[in-house]
Amino acid sequence: MLLALQTNILYGPVNSRRFGRSLGINLSPGSCKLCSFNCAYCQYGPTKRLVADAKSYKNDLPDYSDVIEAVQDALRSPMDLDAITFSGNGEPTLHPDFPALVEGMIYLRNKYRPRLKVALLSNSTGLSHEDVRRSVAKVDLPVFKLDAGTERSFMKINRPAAGVRFNNIVSHLKSIGRVYIQTALIDGTPSNTDPDEILAYFELIRDIRPREVHIYSTDRPVPNLRISKVDPEWLEEIASQLKSETGVPATAFYEGKRH
Repeated sequence: MLLALQTNILYGPVNSRRFGRSLGINLSPGSCKLCSFNCAYCQYGPTKRLVADAKSYKNDLPDYSDVIEAVQDALRSPMDLDAITFSGNGEPTLHPDFPALVEGMIYLRNKYRPRLKVALLSNSTGLSHEDVRRSVAKVDLPVFKLDAGTERSFMKINRPAAGVRFNNIVSHLKSIGRVYIQTALIDGTPSNTDPDEILAYFELIRDIRPREVHIYSTDRPVPNLRISKVDPEWLEEIASQLKSETGVPATAFYEGKRH
């Protein structure tokens, strides 16, 4: 069964393999998935509102003041946390107030929990906006999706909204500096584990030069039954090869792994 949508602004905290106890911030509607990707493997199922610009849906998105109030209440509570993470049902940078919300989260973190990390899980499409790129520099853990080494695989796996271009995403990832890259590897139809695809992906990582690459597969149910999970041994092998060939640190994540 696919995961149910997050219906509230906050969810968790969840025990993240990367961030510890992380409080999720959902900037998408609670009633439907709004995203600039319609990924074949998405745990929330198909994207009902596939858009590159969410301004026309602003009334359906959580209000800036409501987000700030919810996070402030959580940070003032005794809740044990290591991070607060922009993520949720769709692409968080689509929210028209995203740059202001980043500023608000940093202010609240500094006021109530100075040791807390502010994280972002993004599909990279928001980087086409200058104000989003400026905001990313203020986030402690900016994590961006890159699931493909070629435009062909990108179109089959991420299935973007009209106007989203693979080359533009790669260009922006190169320009903004030391971010984290997360990559979902899948077998079946479609797949991004073909040797030529992996080599093309390695070349992009070499050019982007991220701080680190996080590689994982589909631990949860997916909407496309022709997709299958990549074995942990193969994830580890790809991570090892990536580090060896590019010099970029790479870690494989999967259920049951001890770090």
